[in-house]
Amino acid sequence: MRFSLTQLRALLASTCIAGAVMASIPFTAQAQTAYDAATGWGTYKRPFSADSPWNARPIRPQLGTFELRKPVFNPSWLPAVDDGAYSLTVFKASATDTPMTVYNVADPDSASYSRNVTLPHWPVGVTGASGSDGHADIVDTQTGIVHSFFQLRWVGGRWTATMYSWTRIDGRGWGDAVHWTQGVRSSGVPPTGGLIRRHEIDDGADYYQHALAMALPSQSLANGVTYPSYVFPATTADATAHLNTGQIPLGTRMMLPASFDHKSITSPALRKVANTLKVFGAMVVDRTYDVAFGIYVENGANYTLMPNGWDTRVVADLERIRAALRPVLWGEKWVDGDGNSFEDPQKLGVLSMRGDWQKIGGGGNGPGSFDTWQQALVFPYTEKKLSQVNYSTAASHVSWSALKRGDKMRFTSVASGGATVRLQVRVGTALYYDSGFLGNGSSTTFTWPDAALGKISVAVLADSGVWTASKVNGVLIKN
Repeated sequence: MRFSLTQLRALLASTCIAGAVMASIPFTAQAQTAYDAATGWGTYKRPFSADSPWNARPIRPQLGTFELRKPVFNPSWLPAVDDGAYSLTVFKASATDTPMTVYNVADPDSASYSRNVTLPHWPVGVTGASGSDGHADIVDTQTGIVHSFFQLRWVGGRWTATMYSWTRIDGRGWGDAVHWTQGVRSSGVPPTGGLIRRHEIDDGADYYQHALAMALPSQSLANGVTYPSYVFPATTADATAHLNTGQIPLGTRMMLPASFDHKSITSPALRKVANTLKVFGAMVVDRTYDVAFGIYVENGANYTLMPNGWDTRVVADLERIRAALRPVLWGEKWVDGDGNSFEDPQKLGVLSMRGDWQKIGGGGNGPGSFDTWQQALVFPYTEKKLSQVNYSTAASHVSWSALKRGDKMRFTSVASGGATVRLQVRVGTALYYDSGFLGNGSSTTFTWPDAALGKISVAVLADSGVWTASKVNGVLIKN
């Protein structure tokens, strides 16, 4: 993903939040779990949940007809399955690693153009990839957080980055309408997702145990006009997606048909990739330049499809794969990483707590503020109730989760320390729905209004607890 400052501002503005410049915010470590375990889901070596789109797969998928296009300007360029300047290393942080601050990052989830982020554990040897994207992911095995950086560089004696996002190593590995960018690839995912890791390459398996991460050129990607620029589970696309001329949205799963003969591939490395493309496929996560497709391998693997020099058989097999790859339209059923069938994804929230939290009655913002890592409004210790309101948030800016007239909604309070939250929905100037203040675990239901009757606006109000610190999150889902 390549962003100019102007593109970053457009990306941040798409949240409809006027975020203030924020100071360095330290992490609060969660209870230690087995994020560094040798086996199991949601770990450094096996990221994300069993039902994550990375670890789930379709059974008897129905494939589309679009064929990935060949290079336009460089006809001799081959599809890429490699590490290098535009891949990355997944660094592991442990309890003995010391804190580090990265300066002047844009953080879309915090709605900030420039803030400093302090990680509690920074491993020795961290560096951004040498290409202009400068990707680096750090998995903190104490907190379970994947910290994702774009254009991470050591400049003037300190770390800087153009963009920062985060996700949980035991989560879905994709964003949603609430926490819509959970990594720095164009599709909003962390580069860790789908990466061929060093420890997997020679593990003896016939295929990688997850979907791969794939980048496509502009001649294959969709432009957001004739075809959507992204689809579930992706939550965003490049600011310049309108320049694309293809049909494949970010978030698409590409697969080889079951009839594809992978066993005849002479390169063991490519044969394993092709078999993975038959079983799990590859998720389209980013844009590349003029190669038919790119699949990412972790840096430091010394990975090559041609260990003995130029091999015309590998060239022919790469072309055969390109010509056979097709987008998945649907699956007869889906199974998770453990082989268990599951239906629709879990109900995902559509309301974020980010934005400007003003004091009710005037006086500016604060003292309660949005904490991205907790996805909540966090109040400091107080002996007097604090009351704040957020008019700048809104329900779902992600296209596939957009709300429509008649949707059955449930609003639930998730709070601690005695904090409460209240949701108000207006149509034009008229109050359409008011939840009243809800304490932890309380919920109400309502029906989403008709936008044809007037502009729909949302206000979230919150009261702190007293004689303690407190926090609150209002969770809005389709019921």
